[in-house]
Amino acid sequence: MNSYPISIRPFGIHAILLEWPSRVDVAILEDILQFTQYIKECCLKGEEWEIVPAYNSVTLIYREAPIDFKELKTKLLDWYKEDIKVVKRQKNLWRLPVCYDEDFGIDLKELSEKSGNTIDELVKLHTSHIYTVFGIGFLPGFTYLGGVPEELQFNRRPEPRSKVLKGSVGLAGKQTGIYPQDSPGGWNIIGKCSVPMFDPKAKEPCFISVGDQVQFHKITKAEFDLYEIESEVGIYKLEKIVLDA
Repeated sequence: MNSYPISIRPFGIHAILLEWPSRVDVAILEDILQFTQYIKECCLKGEEWEIVPAYNSVTLIYREAPIDFKELKTKLLDWYKEDIKVVKRQKNLWRLPVCYDEDFGIDLKELSEKSGNTIDELVKLHTSHIYTVFGIGFLPGFTYLGGVPEELQFNRRPEPRSKVLKGSVGLAGKQTGIYPQDSPGGWNIIGKCSVPMFDPKAKEPCFISVGDQVQFHKITKAEFDLYEIESEVGIYKLEKIVLDA
């Protein structure tokens, strides 16, 4: 560790925010995740600590009592300087099914006209790339996926929709993601995923973790209907490839 200059500041009386250089960078994310794992395993072991990594930051939350900011800041800087080998984390590549039928991909036609690419070309671009999970938030289970090719980098819609359907796959700037529930939203919608991204009743409500990777594959409307039913009754089998950390 100790690869980057980090800043540390209070985030209310029960939280501290650690920030790395402000850019979307897989190497920075990996450094954050290694440090996060180290402090979980060796420094802040108690379950009362909540540690939330995302993009270029980590938020440490301790709700049991106010945090002594000066003391913890000193410890965090010392821990970050330590040259300790962290046990490899398991990272997964998830292959998620998406139907790009125009009934679901309600912005595909407009994006095709803006870009000069056909709808098929846009879909091929979206499915041919592997994306990294840089953060989970906004809604429970909403994954912010980085690594979008330049040809798919479109601005958010000028006026957000009051309702975007659960499972909708969107594009916004350099990111793509899946809406885990019905919600207002301003991303460009290009398809729909048949796999629920968040299940509050499950042991792990969100099966994807920050640092994982995602690749989409195209399915037909009939396959979407089948997979959606299989997911609802709990028999759909997610496609997961375990990667070296």
